[in-house]
Amino acid sequence: MDLRPAPALITSGWLNSPTPLDIPDFRGRVLVIEAFQMLCPGCVEHGLPQIQRVARTFPADQLAVIGLHTVFEHHAAQGTREALAAFAHEYRLGFPIGIDRQDGALPATMTAYGMQGTPTLIVVDRNGFRRFQRFGHIDDLALGSILGTLLAEPAAASAMADPAGGCDATGCAVPPAA
Repeated sequence: MDLRPAPALITSGWLNSPTPLDIPDFRGRVLVIEAFQMLCPGCVEHGLPQIQRVARTFPADQLAVIGLHTVFEHHAAQGTREALAAFAHEYRLGFPIGIDRQDGALPATMTAYGMQGTPTLIVVDRNGFRRFQRFGHIDDLALGSILGTLLAEPAAASAMADPAGGCDATGCAVPPAA
């Protein structure tokens, strides 16, 4: 995957958050995004339980978890805020959940991230760079390894964190001694 800043979250609303959220709001923390649909068996059986385990396991000051309800089918059954709020309540989803904005055949954030479907898990590093994206289930140990690696990186160490400060696609140069 090319190392680029994570695209913006293009949402029409949020649950479990008093204000709209976007990638820069999580700067300094690793961000895990679970894109899901309420009527997606893989989301309900694997993706959402996994992201709940992640939220319980890692310190909130180091890692944030959000959901992205990205509906591309069965709009009448799962496309309302009320239906999503009831679903989040029943499944005890306490993390913020963005509602992907419908801009046509596919939701806007789904399109911006090039998602293939749901569940999709996205990991953004402390500097706002998308470092991992997977359609379908990922093993807990594999995800833990990815998250542990990113949590071990200081914010300034992520590749290309500051292109003006000596980093480019090949790496980051040590600044000259003063």
